[in-house]
Amino acid sequence: MPASVKVLLSSVVDYAGLFPPAKLGLREAMINYAQAQMAPYAWMLGRFVLPASRLDEFEALLPDLEESKTIQWSLSVLLSQEVETDMERVQSLNNPNISISALEIPPFPPTEIQRVFPYLPTGVDLFFEIPINQDLKAYLSVLQKIGASAKVRTGGLTAEAFPSLTQLSQCICAFAEARVPFKATAGLHHPLPAEYRLTYEPDSPFSNMHGFLNVTILAALVYWQKVTPEEAVAILQEFSIDRFQFKDDGIEWGDCSLKILAIEETRQQFFRSFGSCSFQEPIDDLKHLQLLS
Repeated sequence: MPASVKVLLSSVVDYAGLFPPAKLGLREAMINYAQAQMAPYAWMLGRFVLPASRLDEFEALLPDLEESKTIQWSLSVLLSQEVETDMERVQSLNNPNISISALEIPPFPPTEIQRVFPYLPTGVDLFFEIPINQDLKAYLSVLQKIGASAKVRTGGLTAEAFPSLTQLSQCICAFAEARVPFKATAGLHHPLPAEYRLTYEPDSPFSNMHGFLNVTILAALVYWQKVTPEEAVAILQEFSIDRFQFKDDGIEWGDCSLKILAIEETRQQFFRSFGSCSFQEPIDDLKHLQLLS
């Protein structure tokens, strides 16, 4: 496995097994996360995504799960519209095995983001979900001012939930220009774009989905101002792994290249992660592409 792959994808998957299309029970999702932490590709695993409303249930299950006794839980907690109430629960949490390292805040208008921000703690990543189909300037201005990050939806359970190539590329470019870090959520189960099933049901419809490799590589290239807007769209369209070159000292796409340290800074400072209801599916696909060994 080229060293650049590990740097590019380190801690990139926030495990969201509770959410569609997997929609697992909390106990099963917790077991999956604990087992993934002890698996060979644990270096790809990020946080466990958990709604604030289920923190009590989560704490109650912990002592009974043998798989969870030897690991540290890093949570990304989803807040509801009732931010103040949810934060009271979050702040009452007192368990040495649990670390709340991120909060994900539902869509609010820019003025409301400024209102709820004082209720949120320092020292954790704050991801405010913003609509991809609206003028981003007002949102990015607020996030710059308060030093918070963005969260963008890259798919869902219907074809209409997936942003177009142009919408997604323009959004990532806008984040890069504003130097606002971001995470993605939904629809990024597979490394490369193609037509996939929307759910795990046998009669599931198919739809074109974006690839998480494309999104991650594009984020790195636009962060370092290596590509034009037209090239950004082209990167998201790349359906063949052959167009990307993964080497021990960096990554190449066409005439564009990035060294290991630049990729590492991008992941730390800009593209933080993507939420996926499956951790195994991305791994299996990467193995099929011979990027993991």
